[in-house]
Amino acid sequence: MARPQVVLGVSGGIAAYKACELLRRLTESGHDVRVVPTESALHFVGEATWSALSGNPVSTRVWDDVHQVPHVRIGQGADLVVVAPATADLLAKAAHGLADDLLTNTLLTARCPVVFAPAMHTEMWEHPATRENVATLRRRGAVVIEPAVGRLTGADSGKGRLPDPADIFEVCRRMLARGPQPADLAGRHVVISAGGTREPLDPVRYLGNRSSGKQGYALARTAVARGARVTLIAANTALPDPAGADLRTAGTAEQLREAVLKAAADADAVVMAAAVADFRPAVYATGKIKKQEGADPAPLALVRNPDILAELSAARPRPGQVVVGFAAETDDVLANGRAKLVRKGCDLLVVNEVGEHRAFGSEENEAVILGADGSETAVPYGPKEALADRIWDLVVTRLA
Repeated sequence: MARPQVVLGVSGGIAAYKACELLRRLTESGHDVRVVPTESALHFVGEATWSALSGNPVSTRVWDDVHQVPHVRIGQGADLVVVAPATADLLAKAAHGLADDLLTNTLLTARCPVVFAPAMHTEMWEHPATRENVATLRRRGAVVIEPAVGRLTGADSGKGRLPDPADIFEVCRRMLARGPQPADLAGRHVVISAGGTREPLDPVRYLGNRSSGKQGYALARTAVARGARVTLIAANTALPDPAGADLRTAGTAEQLREAVLKAAADADAVVMAAAVADFRPAVYATGKIKKQEGADPAPLALVRNPDILAELSAARPRPGQVVVGFAAETDDVLANGRAKLVRKGCDLLVVNEVGEHRAFGSEENEAVILGADGSETAVPYGPKEALADRIWDLVVTRLA
């Protein structure tokens, strides 16, 4: 079988050196990679390096090997184009259809999925012109990965750092696995909650649950690969930030509610994958609760937490918004799930059975996805990303 054809575009930013690691991962996983740098990129990493690492010729100009018409052929033959780093200048040219070098010509002729991994200073990323260019590219179906937060050039820190090459590679891998089908969440904003809330009892103890956040993070990663702008609200997780998602954190159910409702105001879909504590202690002890010798502990009074899923389903802050809930059950799984679907008022409810080595903390999951329209979709045991993709399939049909 022919190897997948990948074009790696490299624009002129200091993060260009990190693209060497992305190139290595792509070639070592069996992809035929053609590197197309800009002239500015060659100030950071030379032509000989790109050619040696890829095993293919490297050029920046449309005038080289004219008889092969490279400004058309490279894009036409690609299965994927990824630009890393993508500077503010490159994003502007791509958004406005400019074609003054081989890379921008390739972007105009490519009919395959296109990924941009931006890298620039925070002020440049947040500038209204850049934000509008990114929105334009996303509306057209391109995947623009959210930059990471961290150390930038010099002593500066903030949002604008190139995501880790390993994370960019995973986005590319997922997009290649999906094939030529369009990024069906392009131009959409999705909000995902993940992890488990913790309700403090005293400065040392809390009421919580065993949710690791892995299913929510899988939903975020797959949504990025399908072109969505992703807001991930994580409660007490210990997982690496998923590349391309705008990560926000919460601790308690009240904090999660506030963050979700704020993010949902302009969201096309909200997926409540977090395990939200149903109850919290009625009284918070400001000092550590001491055990008394020979005495039983005082009864623990609990009060109900807000029902975020039901509130979201009833409010629908954006017309046509799709709301998805999760139900972790231990017995009468489907019966309890159907009752919960009616009670919560959401569009889809992902019902799974939990227990020792099941769902919580595991890399795999299985579920039945119940629809408010009476549909039932069984997803067999497998990777959590497979379940995440099936959930997005059903969300997409409802968004349409």
